[in-house]
Amino acid sequence: MADDMSKRDELIAKYASDLKDKLGVTPDMDLLTKVVIGCGPSIYNADSETVAASDSSEVERVKENYLQKKLGLPDGPQLMAAIQDVLTKYGSSNRHKYRAVIYYQLCVHFKKQAAYA
Repeated sequence: MADDMSKRDELIAKYASDLKDKLGVTPDMDLLTKVVIGCGPSIYNADSETVAASDSSEVERVKENYLQKKLGLPDGPQLMAAIQDVLTKYGSSNRHKYRAVIYYQLCVHFKKQAAYA
């Protein structure tokens, strides 16, 4: 278990640095930690840790599983617009778009921090 904690702490630090360096955001570490925990085991898998921005079915899953199911947002064009906005800010040349970073940004964008209360 201690290994999982230190690995998770390393990942949280990596995501925080991505938020700062690539998105110019100083993360709320408490919220970021909750978002990372909420991602579950997917963060420990190199394939599921990132979001393939060019894969429309994957982007659709972010909308359905995260924005609608987790954050409880109603479906609508604003959801996809927000996802695209975050992906664009993250940078099209950046191949490692971390799921936790995207979820964090979307959570803050929609002011849904209470979903992690």
